[in-house]
Formats: sequence, C-alpha cells, structure tokens
Amino acid sequence: MVHTLPQPDETPTPPTPPATAETPTAPALGVSQVRRYYQLVDAGDVPALVALFTPDARYRRPGYRPMVGHAELERFYRDQRVIRTGVHTLATVVTTGDEVAVHGLFRGVLHDGDEVELRFADFFRMTPQGRIAARDTFFHVPAV
Repeated sequence: MVHTLPQPDETPTPPTPPATAETPTAPALGVSQVRRYYQLVDAGDVPALVALFTPDARYRRPGYRPMVGHAELERFYRDQRVIRTGVHTLATVVTTGDEVAVHGLFRGVLHDGDEVELRFADFFRMTPQGRIAARDTFFHVPAV
C-alpha cells in the first residue's frame, strides 16, 4: 500500500527562479527525490528505492556498519531492516547546495510485532542529476 506524505509549505531560501518542467533546479529535484524515497520505502518497493541511489552510495544508520552500493542497500531493505511496515511523516525539509535535511516522525510495526513511533532526522547528499549519493540517519531515542 502506498502512503501519501503530507506536503509542507516550502519556500526556497534564498529565493530561486522558477524551474521549467524540463529543467528543475537541483534543490527542487533533490527534495522531489527525497520525498519519492520515503514513498517507496513505505510502499516496500525495494528495487525502485535502491535505484534512487548512485551505484556507490553510502548509507550510515545507527546500529549498522556503513552500507555502500546497491547490493548492500538492497540486502539491508530486504533482509536486515527490523521494520516490517510503517509510514514516514515529514515535518521539515531543508535544502542547501547538494544537501537535503529531513526531520519527521515514523510510525510502524517491527518484524517481531512491536509497534514503534519515533522521531528521526535524515541528511542526504544529492548528485546534480537528483540521485542520492549519501544518507545519514539519526533517531530520537533515549541513549545517554
């Protein structure tokens, strides 16, 4: 099932000229691809979400060694991710240069049946073509 994420009102800072459908600005393309990433994760479409990453992309996530490349990303999403299903709700999306930062809330169910609700922050580095070159995830959970 595909879950539609709310689209918060976003005003680019600093203002940029509007892009045509043929030539979106790099920040607009990055935001669009990041939003698409969460839609694909929530839908469980592993091949499509992995295709959003560059072949040598690096993903760092608490509790896992850094993942590099499509094969490791696919293995994580198919076999290692502790989440069975869930929905990401994005509260804030900020861009600067080739970076997209996201803050939001995840609600879902783990493979062991436990329900989870937690805040998260993701930091993406994008290519000019709109592919994800790197991603770092942080969770808001008691740790220290």
